[in-house]
Amino acid sequence: MDTASPKHAKAAEAFLRDEENTDWHNETLWFVRSKRDRAAQSLPEWEQLREQASQIKAHTLSKLDDYLIQLEENARQNGIIVHWAANGDEHNQIVLDIMRKHKATKIVKSKSMLTEECHLNPFLIKEGIEVIDTDLGERIVQLRNEPPSHIVLPAIHLKKKHIGDLFHIHLGTEAGATDPQYLTEAARIHLRQKFLLADVAITGVNFAIAETGGFVVCTNEGNADLGAHLAKVHIACMGIEKVIPQAEHLGVFLRLLARSATGQAVTTYSSHFRKPAPGQEMHLVLVDNGRTRQLASPDFRNSLKCIRCGACMNTCPVYRRSGGHSYHTAVAGPIGSILAPNIDMKEYADLPFASTLCGSCTNVCPVKIDIHQQLYKWRQVLGEAGAVESTKKVGMTGMDVLFSHPWLYRFAGRAGRWFMQKFPSLANKPGLNPWAIHRDMPKPPEQSFRDWYAQQNQKTNG
Repeated sequence: MDTASPKHAKAAEAFLRDEENTDWHNETLWFVRSKRDRAAQSLPEWEQLREQASQIKAHTLSKLDDYLIQLEENARQNGIIVHWAANGDEHNQIVLDIMRKHKATKIVKSKSMLTEECHLNPFLIKEGIEVIDTDLGERIVQLRNEPPSHIVLPAIHLKKKHIGDLFHIHLGTEAGATDPQYLTEAARIHLRQKFLLADVAITGVNFAIAETGGFVVCTNEGNADLGAHLAKVHIACMGIEKVIPQAEHLGVFLRLLARSATGQAVTTYSSHFRKPAPGQEMHLVLVDNGRTRQLASPDFRNSLKCIRCGACMNTCPVYRRSGGHSYHTAVAGPIGSILAPNIDMKEYADLPFASTLCGSCTNVCPVKIDIHQQLYKWRQVLGEAGAVESTKKVGMTGMDVLFSHPWLYRFAGRAGRWFMQKFPSLANKPGLNPWAIHRDMPKPPEQSFRDWYAQQNQKTNG
């Protein structure tokens, strides 16, 4: 079967039309990647930390059922109400049932990629519930009625001018204002009222500790704490892969997370939740949504080690120049391109091809996920399943034939050079050569390296 049109390629083409913004996006994310490198180099034990984190995650995944049961038992003893959800629909229904039980109509929500994955916001809004994202970047994209483009920097695709215009419309700020401090203060005043009036607070979970039954939420703005402490009901939503065995393991991941994400030594707030406050109700929703299927696959189970730092996005040359929205999934970039096809192979068949397979994502991953190798493996799986569009399949078959026959490869090279020399305008015509849409074709060489080498060898030996 063929998939629909190549979604990532089309969306990336639209993003690339604004060349100035594309360059800015590319440079900004590379700046964040550079900060990550400096932070990593400041720790002599950085590689040992990566190895230790990878081994802790590998061990946890090998005994995931045991640690989840331990987490549930200890959380219940702490007074936390624990729920299990097989998929996004069950997760959303659990949240709605809690809301209805308390006759609640207003939610404040801190950053949670799981709730984005489950499409919780539109589900609750359709049920008449007000959902307010309280992370500044998340609130910005929510006001724009669009999803986040990055898991750590949700509004990284926007400049100050865009945000100033947006806040002028929705928050009544001065027209043309671009001062970050002024705009941030306006957002703070706007969100304070939402925090005070909310019935329920939703947070994500960065790490849950099986040994204690508690969990940790990492933020830079303190919005998770404010929401969770003011509301009478706190709902924490987590993918089942977020559990770690013991509290002593937490230090390893906290040292890696912020440095990998933004180049900080640690997130501003690493908030520990273990039991509800007096008079408060606390819920923990454990969500599968395809994770056990990923766990069962030897080729892709390592992807469940992910701690959602975003380092692979910041370094990826394709992500940086195509924008997060081009991935049409909650988690964009290289790691998202591994996770998404597991949820819906046909819908996300284009994403594993949105990569150069350069390996930079694997090199920066704090838990040593073999990201580029898994992307390559997904391409094979998709090809065998017939989920690759016919044009790509024909192209790959043609390349297989070409590279398997040296004489044909040499002939094609000579023919290509001759055509580019004789008809340069056609070679640069985007309609005939899609590669040239955003690139200048190089001047063709007079001879191939193989011919040049043979010529030089003949001179030397002659």
